[in-house]
Amino acid sequence: MNNYTTTQKLLHRIALSSNFFKEIYFDFEKMFFLNEHTKLDGNHVFISGMARSGTTILLNAIYNTKEFASLTYQDMPFVLSPNLWSKLNKGGNALNKQERAHEDGIKINTNSPEAFEEVFWKNFHYDESDTFIEFTNFVQLLCMKYNKHRYLSKNNQNIKRIDYLIKNFPNSKIIIPFREPLQHANSLYNQHKKFISLQKKDDFIRKYMFWIGHSEFGMDYELIFKDNIIHEDSNELNHWLEQWMLFYDKLYYLHSNKQILFICYENLCNENLAWDSIQSFIEIKNEIDFEFIESKKEITLPYEENLYRQCISLYQKLKYLN
Repeated sequence: MNNYTTTQKLLHRIALSSNFFKEIYFDFEKMFFLNEHTKLDGNHVFISGMARSGTTILLNAIYNTKEFASLTYQDMPFVLSPNLWSKLNKGGNALNKQERAHEDGIKINTNSPEAFEEVFWKNFHYDESDTFIEFTNFVQLLCMKYNKHRYLSKNNQNIKRIDYLIKNFPNSKIIIPFREPLQHANSLYNQHKKFISLQKKDDFIRKYMFWIGHSEFGMDYELIFKDNIIHEDSNELNHWLEQWMLFYDKLYYLHSNKQILFICYENLCNENLAWDSIQSFIEIKNEIDFEFIESKKEITLPYEENLYRQCISLYQKLKYLN
């Protein structure tokens, strides 16, 4: 996004900034491509967790099995019209992969999957009666484009509507990764600072993140769980530790649900059994083959020991589920 040309930036503004316009081209997509006789069985996979917990690596690893359709950079900026946009956009072969703006070692090109699903949810609200129909239409259209029968989603914001997904997609699976809380909090804090700096230098980056619903850090940072906040200052590590605690504490009730798999980031880095459990859980034939390298930093920022102990206690409970 920081390398886009002026024309590309204008196209993104046109395609993503207006809900009215997004609904229009979604209607055109359904009109021209939706096939009422093609129905999916709903055996999809949703990856959703706190940002910086390994969701992107999980997305790439599962997508590389070639058993799923997922939104990719090819689908930007007309995310709600994947088939129509693919007819109009003849971009040629994907360029060599480059490290993304997060500077976290993850390299991407136009064929790489990414979390663009929130563009749909910024137009449709899950508590409205026709949203389920529209979302299933959207999933079907994307699967049609990539000639797949299963949909793969990475959307950290889906945590807000996880009960909705469980109820409406009973054949689907939801993977929730979690990470050692101090390392996780430190990673979020650093990304928050990094993107505030980037957004101040380039306003398009801020607008782009807003348009795609990426509010986990940066100038438009929004808390997902807002109740009972003690540490409100996002410039302190305690804020991110507290958010970690609130986030996973409020999700722990799902641990016995057969549609849910909590998976430990550190186990993904160090144990093949973690990948075996994912392969079995989401019922895929092709083996998952992806190098997952643990990121572990020296923590120099101050934090409350008692808060950290509470986080570690919950972390161990989550690990025990594995």
